[in-house]
Formats: sequence, structure tokens, C-alpha cells
Amino acid sequence: MAVKFQDYYQTLGVSRTATAAEIQRAYRKLARQYHPDVNKSADAAEKFAQINEAYEVLKDPEKRKRFDELGQNWKAGQEFRPPPEWGNFHFGGAGGRGRGQRGGPQGGGFSFEPGGFSDFFEMLFGQAARGQRGNSGARMQGFEDMFDQMHAGGEAMHEAPAQEADLAITLDEAFRGSSRQVRLSMPDGQTRTLEVKVPQGVRDGQKIRLRGQAGGGADLILRVKITNDPRFERDGVDLVTDLRLSPWEAALGAKVPVESIDGTVEVTVPPGSSSGQKLRLRGRGMSSGSDQRGDLLVRLKIVLPKTLSDEERELFEQLRKTSKFDPRA
Repeated sequence: MAVKFQDYYQTLGVSRTATAAEIQRAYRKLARQYHPDVNKSADAAEKFAQINEAYEVLKDPEKRKRFDELGQNWKAGQEFRPPPEWGNFHFGGAGGRGRGQRGGPQGGGFSFEPGGFSDFFEMLFGQAARGQRGNSGARMQGFEDMFDQMHAGGEAMHEAPAQEADLAITLDEAFRGSSRQVRLSMPDGQTRTLEVKVPQGVRDGQKIRLRGQAGGGADLILRVKITNDPRFERDGVDLVTDLRLSPWEAALGAKVPVESIDGTVEVTVPPGSSSGQKLRLRGRGMSSGSDQRGDLLVRLKIVLPKTLSDEERELFEQLRKTSKFDPRA
């Protein structure tokens, strides 16, 4: 007996390499679109039944494997007969065709036969494959029930897994907050651009959740990655920066400008400062998302000139002769 070949991947609008999550997202989207309690078009019930049948096969690894064994030799709508080597096929043609009908037993609802699949499905898998799907005439849940079940993690539909991606931002963006455009590759191959608000004081590794923005109703979770800034090291909400000093500035003390995350400030270097010593400027670090801020730690680095003029050399020679300081004592 010949039947029309059905391409279940085409029915759900996914590729043959689609992941289980992509198949689930496609099913959820189409089930919402064509559920007869919502879609009043004449062919909604038939399309809804086709969508459910396709999902019944592709969500099950064993059924999907068997379907995939047919390869690319068939196209949707072609007359299909099992290949000769598939002699174990059997046609179990009892039951309805799962086309759905209005005016079900509970008035105004939608009746669907979970056990009634197309002849093509029966030819591939036989009646035994649908034994746990219920008997003919079982009540199909209404759209509100289906929607609730999707969010409650019910058996018929599960909440689509959230999709995660990294969001790279600069230290200045983390400090001040910003608005960024993010381009997403959707399961159907399309791209989508989202405007993402980066909150002020966001931390490295913090996650930003965008509900329902990953396609198929799934949430998009962006992991914040603050890129390295050559001016600063990060220590929580504190920032560390290096201040290069001449030997005489460190010895005699000085007032020196230092760049902070929000502008230049003047720092007082006390006399007798050593290389590696840190000066703390309170409230000049990163924002913590509240009114409080971290500190800026200024790490002193004494730098010597690579070449000396004759006069400089003479002064250093004089200092060596007169100074009693022993750095190793």
C-alpha cells in the first residue's frame, strides 16, 4: 500500500541536524500558533495534528533514528512504499487520522485522538508505537492547559532550556552602565538584534537574563565578561593602578596626578615612599550597584633613568658618598 511520504523535519521547520532542544523549541512555537483553541483557520486542526505527529517521532531518539534511515531518497508528498529490505514494516491502519475535530465532548473544546496518527506513521512504526499515547477519542488539552503545562514542566511540554552566551564589555561600561546591541543566531538560521541594557556596577561573571528572547520562548542568559583594561587591575570592587615615581619624588615626597576610572585626581606621595607601597584613595573604585564604591589602590613604582647626564651622575656619586642608608640592613 502506497502513502504520501511526510518529512517531519520540514513539518517542524528544522534541519536534519537539529538538536533535541531546537526540535522542542520549534514544536512549542508551532503548537502555540496552530492550536485550534487559538487558531480559527480551517486547516489549524490538521496542521496541529501534523505538528504533534512530527514531534512524536523526532523527540524520540529511536523513532528519529528509524525515520533518518530513509535518508534523502524521499520528498514530502511523494508516493511512499517501504524499501524491499524493510520487510518488517507493517501497516496497522485502525484508528482515526489525528485530524482533530471541533465540538468535542466537553463543549467548545478541541478533541484530538492521541493514538490516531497518519498512515505514514503507522507504516513506519505500527500501532504498538502509539500504545502509551491513549485510546481513540481521548480529550486533547485546551490551549490554557497546554500553556500552563509548558511553564509547569509537564509531560506534554517542558520549559525550553535557557540559552547562554558571553557578553564582553569594557571596564568603563561596567562602571557607568551602557546599552549594547547583541546579534543572535536563531534556530531557523535567521539573525536577531537585541538592545541589551548593561546595569551600572555589573560584575565580571554576573548573568543578565532576558526572558523569552532566545527564540521558542526560551530565556537568553548573558554572562558578563569585563575585558582587561591596561590602566587598572580589578580586585572585586577595588581597582589597582601603578604610579611611576622618580627616586627623588619617592625620597622627598610629591603631589602627582593619577588617572582614576572617573577622571584624574591628585595623590600626595609621602616622603620616604618605597616601590610596591600602596596608597588608598577611598571611593574611587568600581560601583557596587548601590551608592557605595570600592577604592582605588595606587601602587608606587620607583623608576630610574636608563641613561644619566654628567651632572646627574655626579649628584648620584655624591649621594652615594654621603648617604648612610643601607637598603639591605
